[in-house]
Amino acid sequence: MYDYEQTDELNEGYTEPEGERVLPDPITPQRKTVLNFPAGLILGLVLGICGTGIVCIIALLIMYNSDTLRLNYSSSEKLKLIEQMIHQRYLHEDEVTPEMLEEGMYRGMVDSLGDPYSVYYNEDDLKSLLESSSGSFGGIGVHLTQDPDTRVVTVYKVMDGYPAAKAGVSENDILIRVAGEEIKDMDLSTIVSKVRGEKGTKVLLDLMRDDKEVEVEIVRDIIEYDTVACEMKDEEKGIGYITIDEFDDVTYEQFVNAINELKEKGMKSMILDLRGNPGGNVDTVCDMCDRLMGEGIIVSVEDKNGKKKEYTSDSEQLFKGDIVVLVDGNSASAAEIMTGALKDTKLATVVGTTTFGKGIVQSVYPLGDGTAVKLTVENYYTPSGYSIHGKGIKPDVEIDFDEESYKKDKTDNQLEKALEILRGK
Repeated sequence: MYDYEQTDELNEGYTEPEGERVLPDPITPQRKTVLNFPAGLILGLVLGICGTGIVCIIALLIMYNSDTLRLNYSSSEKLKLIEQMIHQRYLHEDEVTPEMLEEGMYRGMVDSLGDPYSVYYNEDDLKSLLESSSGSFGGIGVHLTQDPDTRVVTVYKVMDGYPAAKAGVSENDILIRVAGEEIKDMDLSTIVSKVRGEKGTKVLLDLMRDDKEVEVEIVRDIIEYDTVACEMKDEEKGIGYITIDEFDDVTYEQFVNAINELKEKGMKSMILDLRGNPGGNVDTVCDMCDRLMGEGIIVSVEDKNGKKKEYTSDSEQLFKGDIVVLVDGNSASAAEIMTGALKDTKLATVVGTTTFGKGIVQSVYPLGDGTAVKLTVENYYTPSGYSIHGKGIKPDVEIDFDEESYKKDKTDNQLEKALEILRGK
């Protein structure tokens, strides 16, 4: 960004950049300005990332025409002019920092793709992302999900014993504001980074619950996150139960430990609960599928150039019994990779409701200065070649979750159906 000095007083100490232009008058009904772009308009954008971490934007030629004003300037000059306007005219200029403007430029470039899964990460965002995949971080103990179309953020799981649960946060609460800041136009990773923070610090959440706003103040704590939990559901029949909340760096080892623990308790068949699982690391889920499948394809991916890659399993299986996979509309991405792989290879019966339908893969690219960009880079396909994007995976046994029964006496009708299927085999 362009350097300037700023004090507590509005515009005091502001240093005018060299080559200052006279700012154009605003467009008003009394003074109509017409923008005409000639047929020969050249739009070129070159983004160079230098070794020093300086981002240079060059070669964007914009012609501005009106009946009273004609300007011809490069993109760097245009950015300079906009920044000048902000410091001279913007009402709340005293709240603006160089870092805000610079970060807004980077976010705006990625946001212009119109892809809810492509995101610019500042240093705090990236740190939060890396911490969450490690299984230990400062936070409040909730899982959030965001509708890609409406951008509405909902609490879909509250972790027992952690600050959010103690403060009364409930599943299906809709998040409206974090620390008084509206979050409706933010991507989920940015929202998560604002909710998280150092142990002992406070965060204020505004939630919508039953058409009423609820304000909750929560003191953050260290969240030791086990992504996998297990128990025996029917010792006589040898039915084990494993829930997988998401696929992080720590999930594979936890998954293997869970299988071994249940095998020691006599597990002969297994229920894998992927309901509410938003996905995660592709390599992690493929490693986990490799321990359940025989030799074959787990998933295949294809990039924009048609380059294909197959993730395959070998013949060494950690578990060979019958499997039922539980899914719902919030089972997405990597959860759908596991579901599709086990369903297509006839290794599992899928029970529940149609999955989310996110059949695309993102990669995170560091920019060398503590920031990064996440971009959608590939489509993925189940072993049968099926693309689930926008469609999801339809269960073998469709059954809606009976929320009223669960609220009444914790009866989980989908889980009961899974037990019924395995008891009958």
